[in-house]
Amino acid sequence: MKYSLGFLFLLSVLTVHAQTDSSSVSRDKVAKIPAFDLLKIDSSSHFTRDMLKKKRNTLIMFFSPDCPHCQHMTEEILAAIHSLKRVQIIMATYQPFEEMVDFYKKYQLANYPAITVGRDTRFSLPPLYGMTQLPFLALYNKKGMLITTFDGGQTIAKIQEAFKKNKK
Repeated sequence: MKYSLGFLFLLSVLTVHAQTDSSSVSRDKVAKIPAFDLLKIDSSSHFTRDMLKKKRNTLIMFFSPDCPHCQHMTEEILAAIHSLKRVQIIMATYQPFEEMVDFYKKYQLANYPAITVGRDTRFSLPPLYGMTQLPFLALYNKKGMLITTFDGGQTIAKIQEAFKKNKK
C-alpha cells in the first residue's frame, strides 16, 4: 500500500512537471499569431491567419458552445463590443459543427463584423497554447505579437487594460 501511494505521488509530480514544461514551450510558439485554419459557419470556406486585418489588435478566444463560462465571456464581449471596436475577435472551437452553428445563432454573431467564428477541425490551437481551461483568450497587439493569455476567461476591464498597455 505504501509503495502504491508513493508511486502515485511520484507519477502526479512528474505529470505536473511535464505539463508545465510543455506549456512554456508552447508559449514560445505563439509569440506571434500562429497559423490556423478555421472552418467557417457556411461550412465551405475557411478563415486563416493570413485573412486577419493588418495593424489591428487581435483577440483569439477558444471556447466550447456548451461551456457556461464561455457563454458568459461571450455575453461580456458583446455587451462591451463598442469598447473593443479596434479589436478583431476570432472565436474558435473544436466542438461539433452543429453546436458551433447553434451558438453562433443564439448570440446573433452575424451582427458583429469584428467577430469571426470557426471550427478548429485539426485541433491545432489548444496544444500550441497549452490550454488548461475554457474559455481561453490570447491577446495580440497590432504587430501580431503576443500580449498575454488568460485561461478561464477574464473581465473586459482586464482585456482592455492589456490592449492599452501594449499600444505599439
